[in-house]
Amino acid sequence: MMDIILASQSPRRKELMAMLPYPFLIHPSEFDESTIKEKDPEKAVLKIAEGKAADVAEKFPESVVIGSDTIVFQQQILGKPKTAEEAAEMLRSLSGQTHTVYTGVVLMKDGIATSFAEKTSVTFWPLSEKEISDYAATEDPYDKAGAYGIQSGGALFVKEITGDYYAVVGLPLARLKRELDALLS
Repeated sequence: MMDIILASQSPRRKELMAMLPYPFLIHPSEFDESTIKEKDPEKAVLKIAEGKAADVAEKFPESVVIGSDTIVFQQQILGKPKTAEEAAEMLRSLSGQTHTVYTGVVLMKDGIATSFAEKTSVTFWPLSEKEISDYAATEDPYDKAGAYGIQSGGALFVKEITGDYYAVVGLPLARLKRELDALLS
């Protein structure tokens, strides 16, 4: 069987990939996400995922390479916060609101890209200033788009989710399995 390579250093994506019935390798991409200036969140997430997949596919042309990216959108693209203040600001903007999480996935095989994006709506409960500042003071927000981890402490903020939970974590598993099944058959 052809090698499957996950072009990511995300521990969450690695955990999710392990749920699929395929052995895989990890080779983090060196693609610079800041080169993508696209304002449309769905297009942006797909361009970043493609950049990651293409970067690793160059090094492993005989493999299936999976690139993925997740963006939180609430009137603007919310990336990963760099400071507690930035995390708190993002959480305030999400408090009591519904936002959209886009996860783009690109599978590269023989130089051909297969791509898809999952769009999930997440509604937060109204958050108190204490909840926001307490969470922003933890390590949890800093490697996550939108400053929260739905699979960790951020789960306490979620009132409702419409769409694929695993896409919010970082990899839409059911859709990815179907795409891999088709690509490998």
